[in-house]
Amino acid sequence: MDRSQYLTVSELTSYLKQKFDRDPYLKTVYLTGELSNFRLRQRHQYFSIKDENAVIDAVMFERQFRQVKFRPETGMKILVVGHVSLYEKSGRYQIYVDRMEPDGIGALYVKFEQLKKKLDAEGLFNRPALPIPQFPKRIAVVTSLDGAVIRDINTTVRRRYPIAQVVLFPTVVQGDKAAADISRQINRANEFGNFETLIIGRGGGSLEDLWPFNEEVVARAIDASTIPVISSVGHETDTTIADLVADQRAATPTAAAELATPVRLSDLLLTLQEDQTRLNNTMRNQIEFARKQLAKQLQSYIFQQPSRLYENYAQKLDQLQLSLSQSAVNMVKDDRSQLQELTSQLRLHTPQHQLEQDLQTVGQQTQRLNQAITNQVTNSRQRVQNLIAQLDSLSPLKIMSRGYTYVTHRRSVVKSVHQIDSGQQVTLHFADGTAAVKILHKKEQE
Repeated sequence: MDRSQYLTVSELTSYLKQKFDRDPYLKTVYLTGELSNFRLRQRHQYFSIKDENAVIDAVMFERQFRQVKFRPETGMKILVVGHVSLYEKSGRYQIYVDRMEPDGIGALYVKFEQLKKKLDAEGLFNRPALPIPQFPKRIAVVTSLDGAVIRDINTTVRRRYPIAQVVLFPTVVQGDKAAADISRQINRANEFGNFETLIIGRGGGSLEDLWPFNEEVVARAIDASTIPVISSVGHETDTTIADLVADQRAATPTAAAELATPVRLSDLLLTLQEDQTRLNNTMRNQIEFARKQLAKQLQSYIFQQPSRLYENYAQKLDQLQLSLSQSAVNMVKDDRSQLQELTSQLRLHTPQHQLEQDLQTVGQQTQRLNQAITNQVTNSRQRVQNLIAQLDSLSPLKIMSRGYTYVTHRRSVVKSVHQIDSGQQVTLHFADGTAAVKILHKKEQE
């Protein structure tokens, strides 16, 4: 069988990997199962996901694993999102995990991603942000009446810009009815028309607790708002749809109030002083680092013994020159050998050499022809002599010389006694003549 029909293992594995990578159904895979063989590593995480009938290897790289907000443990039910591909070295397929959640909130997470993708396609996340007024007179706040959010905002505004009026639009921030109530209060604040800034938010919580701020109705209300919206939902690590649609996002209610109020001179001076201190420290560290690097470089052998910088190159140059010379000698030797071979072949194919070979062939053929003719004449002469001897041995005269005769009657040879009768005259033939005789009596054999 033709060996060209056989693939190497690498070629087959590479082909299968391309099939995995080009399959659109494997680019984004939502997978649920039990976490298996998990051992926390410093960087990338390698584990398995299994159910009752199957298991799949999984990889989660360091950057994606940093976003995981819980501690994975073997045996835990999880929901992951990633893509499936083939690891060529082992020839095994595996899932490369981008996101991981404990089972139970996976449906909300999928819903969050789908709404996020939809709104992003419509441009809600990329629309020009409304500028936050520097000196607001009235600030609307949409949050819970009893939560700590409104207290933190009031405290910060009174401290930083006490002439601004804070107006609360109380709303439910958790539960099935919260999304509709939040969007209604946002619309109410816009209907009043005399607010420069709108803050929405609530404290931290689980994904289910923060879910009202991930509803499409709230995102639409924020997008339709003519008042600049500052979103402060959950903790700093939490990100909601409301945060993405809002004109500004704050990590905490206090930070939201600071964004909504002008910067005080004392705060500005303090900030400048802190920045100056950080800048000085950074420059000092950079200079110290550069000084150490310079000292280290000055101690290196390049500056201490500059000749060592090109020693290896000089040695390599000598080796290359030697190799070049040897290559030239070998090339001339090969060319001379090839020339001699071609000269020999040319001599063999000259007309004179060919004529000499033809004359030699003609001489050999002539010699063989003469020898064949001589042999043929000798053989023919021998055959003639043999035939003469055979003919002589079969001659009737030769037989009659031994005393035999034959009888004729009227010039016909008598071969049987029945051909003659008594009283007939016949002729006897001898080797040296004939005699006429008369048949006196005949007797037939019984």
